[in-house]
Amino acid sequence: MGTSETSKLLQKIERGELFCVNCPSRQILQHVTSRWGVLVLVALMGGTHRFSELRRKVGGVSEKMLAQTLQSLESDGFIDRISLPVVPPHVEYSLTPLGREIGEKVEALTDWIETNLTTILTSQQTVKRRSGA
Repeated sequence: MGTSETSKLLQKIERGELFCVNCPSRQILQHVTSRWGVLVLVALMGGTHRFSELRRKVGGVSEKMLAQTLQSLESDGFIDRISLPVVPPHVEYSLTPLGREIGEKVEALTDWIETNLTTILTSQQTVKRRSGA
């Protein structure tokens, strides 16, 4: 591999290449855009939450899925997990500066979906009627 090819490869690795099957950015995209990842990020845009508060706020998520989601987002650098030395144990979750940045992007997407929900549902109904479903 020549110097030019090595340089191009390093640039792709530094920036990420979502369309490349082996790029680690795909796993991060999955963490951020999964149903629970989106909802956790948006919930934490409102401030610090304890595990039980997040579980109530993000309706329908199991303890296991919430724990996995929080671990993934923490390992990606989006969430801070603070364990306070009290009895019973008290753990709080908040967004890091990087988490707040991606949270703003995800929140914009969720706001757009909520704003356009009626139009989207109408489109879904139209397609169902056309297909005879």
